[in-house]
Amino acid sequence: MTRGPSQVTERTVNAPPQRKIIHIDMDAFYASVEQRDDPELKGKPVAVGGGHRGVVAAASYEARKYGVRSAMPSVTARRRCPDLVFVKPRFDVYKAVSNQVRAIFADYTELIEPLSLDEAYLDVTEDRLALGSARAIAEQIRARIRAETGLTASAGVSYCKFIAKLASDQNKPDGICVIPPGRGEAFVATLPVKRFHGVGPVTAARMEKLGIHTGADLHRWSQAELEGHFGSSGGWYWKIARGIDEREVKPDRPYKSVSAERTFDTDLIDPIALATELTRVAGYAWDRVERAEVVGRTITLKVKFADFTLITRSRSFMAPVADLPAFAAAGHALLAALFPLPRGIRLLGLGLHTLHERDSGEPEQLGLAI
Repeated sequence: MTRGPSQVTERTVNAPPQRKIIHIDMDAFYASVEQRDDPELKGKPVAVGGGHRGVVAAASYEARKYGVRSAMPSVTARRRCPDLVFVKPRFDVYKAVSNQVRAIFADYTELIEPLSLDEAYLDVTEDRLALGSARAIAEQIRARIRAETGLTASAGVSYCKFIAKLASDQNKPDGICVIPPGRGEAFVATLPVKRFHGVGPVTAARMEKLGIHTGADLHRWSQAELEGHFGSSGGWYWKIARGIDEREVKPDRPYKSVSAERTFDTDLIDPIALATELTRVAGYAWDRVERAEVVGRTITLKVKFADFTLITRSRSFMAPVADLPAFAAAGHALLAALFPLPRGIRLLGLGLHTLHERDSGEPEQLGLAI
C-alpha cells in the first residue's frame, strides 16, 4: 500500500522531540561547604572524613593538586599532602544544601533524577520558563546555585545521559560543556575509556590490554567482539562508543542496595591483611549509605577468588543496621566463616540491602541469611 501525504505528516507530528538532558555536578561538594562555612579553610587543602573511618570522603581542589582523592586512606592522603586539614563530615548540613539545590532544579523541570547529594540528571526537553535552550537553562541554574548557596556547580548539556555526565566533568570546576546532537560520537572518541560511566578500573585495565584506550579505539570493535570479551556489557560499550544512550531521566530513582568493593593488585590470603582491607571497604560503603540517607537489615559480603570464582554471603537482622561498627562487624563475621580459604582473594565487597529511607516505612521483604 502506498503511503499518502497525510500518513507521512501524522508520523512527523507524532515523532518525539529531541531530548535535552543536563547533568549538574556540585564542585567538591562536601569540602566546598566546609570552606564556605569556615573562612579559615578557604584556599587550604581540605579533606572531609578520615578519623575512625580512615578514608577521605571528599577533597577540596587544593588537596586534589597533591593527588588526594575521595575513598583514599587518610594515611595515604596525609603522606601526599602534609598540610592537609581534616574536618569531620556534617551530613545534615550537606543534605540541607542538597535540598536547596534540588528546589532550584524543580523550578525548571519535574524530571529530576538524583544520583547522590551532589549530582543529578535533569530532562529539560520541555522549556518550562521559555529560556530558549538547554544551555540557557543550565547557565541560569548554575547562577542561582551560586547566588543562593554560595557554591559552584558544573554542568554537562547534551541529548543523552551518558554524554551529559561526561560533559559535566569536562570543564570543572565551575564550568559548562555543551555537546549537541551529531557531535556526541566525535566527543566520545577523544576521551579515555576509564572516564566512561560503567567502565570501572578493572574493566579499563582489561580494555587497555586489548589496545582499547580511547573511545575511538572502542569504536573499532564490533558488538559481537565486545560481547565476546565483556559479556552482556559489551552491547553497552558498543553503544556508548557511538554516543548512543536511550535511558530516560527517572525521577526519585530508588536505591536497591548500597555497596563498595576493592580489587587487589595481588591476591590476598592472610587473615589480617584481608580484615584490614574489609574494614576499609566497609568505610567506603557506609559513607555511601549515609549520603543516600537509607537504612537496611541485610549485609552481603562479596568475594572473588584468584580463579575468578565469585561467591556472596549474607546475613539479615531483625532491626536496621545501626552504624559503621555494626556494619563492619557483620562483614568481618561473614569473612571469618570462610576460613580456611581454598585460594587467594582478588576482590572484596560489602553492601547493605533491603533498603528504605530513614524514618520511612519498612521494606516489604527481607533477604534471607545464608
